[in-house]
Amino acid sequence: MKLHTIDTGFFKLDGGAMYGVVPKVIWNKLNPSDEKNLCTWAMRCLLIEEGNQLILIDTGMGNKQSDKFFGYYEPTSKPTLQESIENAGYSIDDITDVLLTHLHFDHCGAAISKDGEKLYTTFKNATYWSNEAHWHTATEPNTREKASFLKENILPIQESGQLKFATESTKINEYIDLKFVNGHTEAMIIPHIKYKEHTIVYMADLIPSQSHIPISYTMAYDMNPLVTMNEREQFLQRALDEKHVLFFEHDPRVECCTVELTEKGIRAKNSFDLKSL
Repeated sequence: MKLHTIDTGFFKLDGGAMYGVVPKVIWNKLNPSDEKNLCTWAMRCLLIEEGNQLILIDTGMGNKQSDKFFGYYEPTSKPTLQESIENAGYSIDDITDVLLTHLHFDHCGAAISKDGEKLYTTFKNATYWSNEAHWHTATEPNTREKASFLKENILPIQESGQLKFATESTKINEYIDLKFVNGHTEAMIIPHIKYKEHTIVYMADLIPSQSHIPISYTMAYDMNPLVTMNEREQFLQRALDEKHVLFFEHDPRVECCTVELTEKGIRAKNSFDLKSL
């Protein structure tokens, strides 16, 4: 097995929204904001090469939305998803599976491309994986979450015939286990990847960055923050006991870390890039 970090650029989100009830005087030391209170975040995906499979986890935001939409988030244009896949030695047509942790626009936007008014799947040879409970939430969203689910990112996947629904017992391959969590959004997938002697956990928005490891550092974007806190507490204890490696989708600087028990609770131990494993 080979793992490739797939960078798809950076974007900005309100610091207060990203850290919830944590005061700015604290979180601004962790990820300093600009004059508009916006902090910079990565959109870091993961490519898993195993046998005849090339499995991509999440896709980043893509580039098909309007200038007005992008004006809210100020995304960088480089590197693109396609460029990062090519830098890993592959083309978008080589991807066999696209595992979408959830369908918020910054995680699935590049799964669909646009040519004029035509929308089409970016990865024409891939199976797209979601799950039924989350798909229902994304296609019939509640009022609070509606802005994060863009129909042009979602409906063409099903229309293409490439969509499959996974459960926690689904085996995309023998090295990937799927766990579902419900605090951030309904049935978000957290992939656990067995790699060498490690278990690497793709954190998605359960713990979006290393600075979000403290249990109370939940986002205002979480639909059920108390559920998120409970899920994090359980996950971090397991990560500590089983020495998991946390792979961060949104941390602007840190790709991976391990955790340790301190007098303040479970915190980051060693931070490193995936390629160092």
